Amino acid sequence: MGRTLLFLGLVLVLVGGVILLGEKSGYKNPLDFRFGGENWTFYFPLGTSIVISVLLSLFFYFFRK
Repeated sequence: MGRTLLFLGLVLVLVGGVILLGEKSGYKNPLDFRFGGENWTFYFPLGTSIVISVLLSLFFYFFRK
């Protein structure tokens, strides 16, 4: 159980790093919505949530005991 949690934590850190590098290089997911005015901003990461959900579903499917 401990190894699994450690592995999942490392995977999440790697995915987060890839997402941050993608944003810094100018990549924006077309399904992430950002609305804003002068004094407010609303950000809804729908596309990123879908991608992470698919990746986690595949991970759990292939590594199921």
